[in-house]
Amino acid sequence: MKLLPSSIQARMLVLAGVCTLVALALAGLLIAGVLARLVTQGIDRRLDAELALVASTVGDDGTIDRPRLARLQAALEAGPGWRWRIQTPTERFGSDDMPAAGPEPARPDHGPGPRPDAGPDRVRPIDGHDRTGERMHARQLRVRTGAGPVLLTAAAPSDVIERPVRDTLVPLLVTLAALGLLLGAAALIQIRLGLRPVRRLRDAVEAIRAGRAHGVDAGQPAELRPLAEELNALVRDNDAALAAARSSAANLAHALKTPVATLALELRGDPREKLVDRIDATIRHHLARARLAAISTRATTRLDAALEPLVQVIARIHAGRGIGIDADIAPDLAVAIDPADFDEMLGNLLDNAMRHARSRTTVRAASEGRTVRITVTDDGPGIAAADRARATEAGVRLDERSDGHGFGLAIARELANLHGGALVLEDAPGGGLAASVTLPRLNIV
Repeated sequence: MKLLPSSIQARMLVLAGVCTLVALALAGLLIAGVLARLVTQGIDRRLDAELALVASTVGDDGTIDRPRLARLQAALEAGPGWRWRIQTPTERFGSDDMPAAGPEPARPDHGPGPRPDAGPDRVRPIDGHDRTGERMHARQLRVRTGAGPVLLTAAAPSDVIERPVRDTLVPLLVTLAALGLLLGAAALIQIRLGLRPVRRLRDAVEAIRAGRAHGVDAGQPAELRPLAEELNALVRDNDAALAAARSSAANLAHALKTPVATLALELRGDPREKLVDRIDATIRHHLARARLAAISTRATTRLDAALEPLVQVIARIHAGRGIGIDADIAPDLAVAIDPADFDEMLGNLLDNAMRHARSRTTVRAASEGRTVRITVTDDGPGIAAADRARATEAGVRLDERSDGHGFGLAIARELANLHGGALVLEDAPGGGLAASVTLPRLNIV
C-alpha cells in the first residue's frame, strides 16, 4: 500500500502539511509550557510573600504572635481556595481543609542523627489535593526556632494557574491554526512555482513531438539543465537516425533504378515488359514504405507555402489537356507532416485528379478544430462506393486504360495514416471524386 500519492506536487503538499502540523503542535506545546511556567512563577512569588508574612508571626522561641496573625488572616485568605497553615512541634494553625503537604516536623526529642532544624531555611513547592479532591499548588517553608522547626505552608487553587493558561491557549490555538493555513497556502504557491520549470519542460517536449520546436531551451534551472541537455541529445540522435534511414532508402532506390531501367529497355516489345514494369512499381512502393517507417513526425508544413508551387507543377505537367486547377487555401494553416511527404501525398492526389478530370480540378484547405482538411476534387467519372476501399490498396488499378501503376492513392493513404490523419474518398458535388486528407493542425508561432 502506497503511503504517498504518485504526484510529486501532491507528495510535496502532504509532506509540507505534515511538517507544518508537527511544527505547529510542538510550538503550541512549547508555548503552553512556557506560559504555564510564567504563571506558576507569578503565583509562587505571591505565595512566597504570604509565607514571609506568616513567618513574621513566628518568634525565635517558636511562639506564635496570635494578634498579628489575626490581623494578617484576611490577607492570607484572599479568595476561595487560598489557604495557609502554621505547624509547630506542638500545635497547628490555619485553614481546616489544608491538604497534607509533606512529612510532619520532627519533635524536640528526635532520635540519633542530624537535627531536623539543621541547615538553612528553604522553600519547596508542593502540588496535591485538598479534602474535597480539588487540585492545589502550595509552597512550604521550614523555619528554625529554639523550640524546633516550624513548617509554614501557603496554598493556592490550581485554577489560578490553569485558567490564565486556558484562556490564553484559545486565542493561541486560533492564531496557530491561521498560521497553519497561511503556511499551507505559502507551501502550495511555492510548490506550484517550483514545479513550473518542470511543466515548461513538459510543454517543450510536447512541442518537439508535435513539430513546433526542434529542441529544448537550454536556459533551464540548474537542477533541470542536465535533463534538458540529455533531451536535446536524444532529439539530435533521433534526427540523425531518421536521416540515415532516409539516406539508405534513397541509396537503395538509386542502386536498383539503373539495373531495372536497363532490363526494361532490353525487354521493350517483349511480353515480359509488363512484368518488369510491375517489378519497378513494387520496388518503388516498398522503398516508399521503408522511408515511411523512418519518417519524422515532428516536421511542420505551411499549406500556403507548400500547395501553391505544387499546384503550379501539376498544372504544367497536364497543361496539354487544358484542365485547370482552382486553389482555395485558408491562410496561416500548418500541419504536422514533413514537407517532402506532403508534396508526395498531395502530388499523388492532384495527379490522380488531373488524369481523370474532364475540365476542372479543385483543391481546398480549411481548419476543422484540431485538424486541417485538404480536399482534392475532380469532375471525372469518380469511383463507385463499393470500389473505394480497394482503390487505396497498393498496385490496384481500377482503370486499366490509363497510365500509372496503382500506387498513388495507396501511398497517400499510408502517409496520411502515418502522420495521424486519414484519407477519405467521396462523391464530389456535381459528379466526380473528392479525395479528402485530414492532418493534425499546428499553431504557427
